[in-house]
Amino acid sequence: MTDPYDRARDWLESADGLLITAGAGMGIDSGLPDFRGPGGFWAVYPALAKARMDFTRIANPSAFASDPELAWGFYGHRLQLYRDTLPHAGFARLLALGQQLPHGLRVFTSNVDGQFQKADFSTASVCEVHGSIHHLQCTENCKGRIWPADGFLPRVDTSSCRLLNEPKNLS
Repeated sequence: MTDPYDRARDWLESADGLLITAGAGMGIDSGLPDFRGPGGFWAVYPALAKARMDFTRIANPSAFASDPELAWGFYGHRLQLYRDTLPHAGFARLLALGQQLPHGLRVFTSNVDGQFQKADFSTASVCEVHGSIHHLQCTENCKGRIWPADGFLPRVDTSSCRLLNEPKNLS
């Protein structure tokens, strides 16, 4: 039986393209918290831990209807966290490897953080199956329209996880 690392190296050396499938581990290695685990989520959002509010209660459209300042605070904080986080060196290594291959590379990720694009992967090569926090959409009568979140500059009270400013310039 061959060593799994040797086998992986052999596959990469004979590959003509690279498909990267990524989840939370890529972000964790850059210093981002794992929001699916209550420890990581509540460590970053102590106000939500105190309220015993888990990820699924705040990460959905109904939160914007029931408590918009809290929902915008949660998303605004995450957006700024992702904007401020630099991708770890592994992103550059994968990009360099894929760029050497005749068919290049593609990324399929469940992450919404935009780290691949920030690491210079082309937008066209990245499929974000859960969407991207760097884009916004309305909650009613949307007709599928989304737009960049570039104009959203959140100020968040981290002790209460509430947005302090109006979410202006969002459309």
